[in-house]
Amino acid sequence: MTQSLLESPEATPSITDIKDRFRGFLPVVVDVETAGFDPNSHALLQVAVLLLDMNEQGELITGSLFQENILPFEGSKLDQSALKFNGIEDPYHPFRDAKSERTALEKLFQPINTAIKASGCTRAILVGHNAMFDLNFIKHAAERNKMKSPFHQFSTFDTVSLAGLVYGETVLSKAVKMAGFDWDHDKAHEAAYDTLQTGRLFCRIVNQWKLDKPSRA
Repeated sequence: MTQSLLESPEATPSITDIKDRFRGFLPVVVDVETAGFDPNSHALLQVAVLLLDMNEQGELITGSLFQENILPFEGSKLDQSALKFNGIEDPYHPFRDAKSERTALEKLFQPINTAIKASGCTRAILVGHNAMFDLNFIKHAAERNKMKSPFHQFSTFDTVSLAGLVYGETVLSKAVKMAGFDWDHDKAHEAAYDTLQTGRLFCRIVNQWKLDKPSRA
């Protein structure tokens, strides 16, 4: 009787180390909420970061989630339509417990750098929905504060393209539903919620294509 590849004792095991799955890059999911579209002039108001890992079965899984509320940098612009869209109508409200850009980025970069070191990766690669938007705001904020960003400067994993390929959907809420997850419109456009949903979507897509460990032969 012929055995299937999965049943064969000689089947090649799947990659279970995240550094091997993504060529030394650590995928980190990010979502930003801003006061406009220009990273040079509009304020960065909220950033969430979701760490990812791999389990013993070679599946990509979500890990720790971090979020910081941020005060507008000096001289920044606040587009009222953007504030209405993301629900941050008063970026200076004391209940936001917002921090300066530098303090917030330090708190967010620290667990990313720790995860990079622990995983044996060389640097982080940003995962996002319209990822270059998030990367540009992070990059410009880091430059303003003379900080080194843990993220690759121009490469990303964009769930818009991935979801369009796999599910035929590019809208985050619709793609998340197509992937089999619930979507709460009341929580949407908060960085932590959108980051978690983007992370789940990314993991679901990636886990459809496990990679085998390279043969030593």
